[in-house]
Amino acid sequence: MNPQVYPLMAAMTFVIGMCGFQLTRNMLLNPDVRINKAHRTSAVLDNKEEGEKYAEHGLRKFLRQRPKEIMPTINQFFSGEK
Repeated sequence: MNPQVYPLMAAMTFVIGMCGFQLTRNMLLNPDVRINKAHRTSAVLDNKEEGEKYAEHGLRKFLRQRPKEIMPTINQFFSGEK
């Protein structure tokens, strides 16, 4: 295999891994996805707590406490703020 292919393989492996992670997360944790036949019979779910638990995951809670800037040092340098 050519060494030029390695960066492409790394990027594709990362993307496929992220897709697999998201599909697995939705399949197992999303309250709107019902694989079990008994759960599929209910048309509308009224379980607000379960939906809120899915939407307000740990990463989202962590990022709310972080500054909104991605690179604050570079932003301050180019904006001239001291």
